[in-house]
Amino acid sequence: MQAVHSPSDAERKTWLSLLAKADAAQLADCVAHFNDTAFDWLRQPEIGSVMVRGRAGGTGAAFNLGELTITRCALRLTGSEAVGYGHVQGRDKTHARNAALVDALMQTAHADDVMAHVLTPLQRTQDAKAKARAEKAAATKVEFFTMVRGED
Repeated sequence: MQAVHSPSDAERKTWLSLLAKADAAQLADCVAHFNDTAFDWLRQPEIGSVMVRGRAGGTGAAFNLGELTITRCALRLTGSEAVGYGHVQGRDKTHARNAALVDALMQTAHADDVMAHVLTPLQRTQDAKAKARAEKAAATKVEFFTMVRGED
């Protein structure tokens, strides 16, 4: 299984973001089709923390907001040069492993199959959640208007 698909940085960033934000149970269900894929660990799943930075008003000076727990790992598909990375929020080692496996598979000839079985369903779920959030927010929208008093 040689690495034959060379994704652009933007494509890879998009699917890594999708995998990190995905529901762990849904990702596990989607990846079950590929669980027999052989790989070697480059970095076993490990739990750590990263400093999250913020900006007041989005444009102000940066400040340390706090620490965030993450789980990360790296793997290489057996017989391939495809390396996959998984970085997810929280302490879910299986979620990180599944994300890394999908990342690696997306760099092989199986990319179209992985897109159909994993990434497309995850994207549909994420889009549905975003639409539901937008509809909920729209329901709370308040329209303000000014009445003219006629003193002109």
